[in-house]
Amino acid sequence: MKAKCPACKKIVEWEGNSWRPFCSERCKMLDFGNWLNEKYRIDAVEDDEEVDTDILPDKGQQ
Repeated sequence: MKAKCPACKKIVEWEGNSWRPFCSERCKMLDFGNWLNEKYRIDAVEDDEEVDTDILPDKGQQ
């Protein structure tokens, strides 16, 4: 089976590829660096409901 590298789009063999889904260590590390530098983000979904503060413990209690 062949797959497309998500970083450079090169078509590579899936089986036996130690860097999959990437084609090489370089592409894998570039992607990892993008995550570390926060170039990729997953937006938070804001909930419109308010927090029920009656269920939260008092600051003096634990």
